[in-house]
Amino acid sequence: AALKDGLRSQVSAALKEGRVTPTELCQRCLALIKSTKFLNAYITVAEETALKQAEESEERYKRGQPLGILDGIPIAVKDNFNTAGIETTCASNMLKGYISPYNATVVQKLLDHGAVLLGKTNLDEFAMGSGSTDGVFGPVRNPWSYSKQYKEKSVQKSHSEDEESNWVITGGSSGGSAAAVSSFTCFAALGSDTGGSTRNPAAHCGVVGLKPTYGLISRHGLIPLVNSMDVPGILTRCVDDAAVLLGSLAGHDPKDSTTIQDDFKPFELPNLTDVSKLSIGIPKEYHAPGLSSEILALWSKAADLFKSAGAKVVEVSLPHTRYSIVCYHVLCTAEVASNMARFDGLEYGHRSDMRDSTESMYAATRREGFNDVVRGRILSGNYFLLKQNYEKYFVKAQKVRRLIANDFVKVFRSGVDILLTPTTLSDAAPYTEFIQEDNRTRSAQDDILTQAANMAGLPAINVPTALSERGLPVGLQFIGRSFQEKQLLTVAKWFEKQVQFPVIQLDEVKRHDNGVFQHQKSASFS
Repeated sequence: AALKDGLRSQVSAALKEGRVTPTELCQRCLALIKSTKFLNAYITVAEETALKQAEESEERYKRGQPLGILDGIPIAVKDNFNTAGIETTCASNMLKGYISPYNATVVQKLLDHGAVLLGKTNLDEFAMGSGSTDGVFGPVRNPWSYSKQYKEKSVQKSHSEDEESNWVITGGSSGGSAAAVSSFTCFAALGSDTGGSTRNPAAHCGVVGLKPTYGLISRHGLIPLVNSMDVPGILTRCVDDAAVLLGSLAGHDPKDSTTIQDDFKPFELPNLTDVSKLSIGIPKEYHAPGLSSEILALWSKAADLFKSAGAKVVEVSLPHTRYSIVCYHVLCTAEVASNMARFDGLEYGHRSDMRDSTESMYAATRREGFNDVVRGRILSGNYFLLKQNYEKYFVKAQKVRRLIANDFVKVFRSGVDILLTPTTLSDAAPYTEFIQEDNRTRSAQDDILTQAANMAGLPAINVPTALSERGLPVGLQFIGRSFQEKQLLTVAKWFEKQVQFPVIQLDEVKRHDNGVFQHQKSASFS
């Protein structure tokens, strides 16, 4: 029962009172990881380390000296965060077998608060993708593919082979973390968010996905994709738990010069009862080409919900949004090209056996270590950074980025508190359909509603809202003012309470796990 409860209100209290021990909680989660192995959510399961951490937590509880709310809580971390003593692969041949000598700051902070690290989750190679299908360890399956809701509404196939191919993607690139939280194998997980990589899979897997303000959480130890946009993301089953994790992770880090200088004070979210003083902006440009009629209707319904509760709902314009995806692509690939230069086979990671010359060893190492997606982005980025192209592409994209950020500033200065938008264009696509298009095309489509918040450095959160006609999760996105996470999360919590997102019914999992998995009564644990 502890698996379904809230960190602040239930699980922490249950641990303090001895109704459940950290070891029991850890063992339960490890059993669930094994029984849901077919989801491919985890790359590495650190069973021995996790049980040792759980035992240490148990001793602290026995002494009456827990380290806080997160003490003894099982969590998972995306496999692009460095973890001392545990392999960090970025789902790439380039880093297979690499063990970092240090922990990423966010990982260290979780451990310092007593959290139990279960393992590292699957992703697109080097976090480049929007489906969690392009990593070297294979694609991640969406737990909702095996839910009663989806099975009842999807076309029944007579052959098991057809049924097996009917599963849907998690979204990406933090799909492993989203699937891990959605399938109850952990209470919370870390993802990374460069253009929507936490919010996109959160929407497809029916969980909360928070992208904090740029600079609020340290990037030290997060293997970089795009330094000027990357932020560690938080995935949980309810908004309250996202606030708990944010309180543990946020604040200045001397190892990351881009973090805020001020101390961050953790907060408990109030129960908002009056929304009449709120102004909710509806950006008209987010009615993007390809937006499904179903999500459009849900977006309108959510706006009406705020309106009927007394909030002011206004249509706003972010005129440069239509240039944002092209601008994002130029800046993203340029920074990728720069960041990927460190993987040369000399200091760490894969090294080719090619011995003809240093140059041939470099080339062979990168050809063998990177997949087509990563190599393609490196080539694009280097093209944009060529002397004759630098002003025309990179500098121009930086100027457009400033215009995009200014659009948000103007809207918030006009009195709007929170922006309400869709998170994705549609619900999760079946895997067989998703892989028909190339990674770049898919990413351009899937990032269109999320990447502008990264370019402006603003906080944004996906809140699971309803099930589609196919029985799959659909989420909506709230974008807040810079460093106003408390207001953003408070509004998201109010909305979460209003919509009462349905519970995942994982009856179908029993067929795969020989009965180890027991159906949970709640999709969130608050």
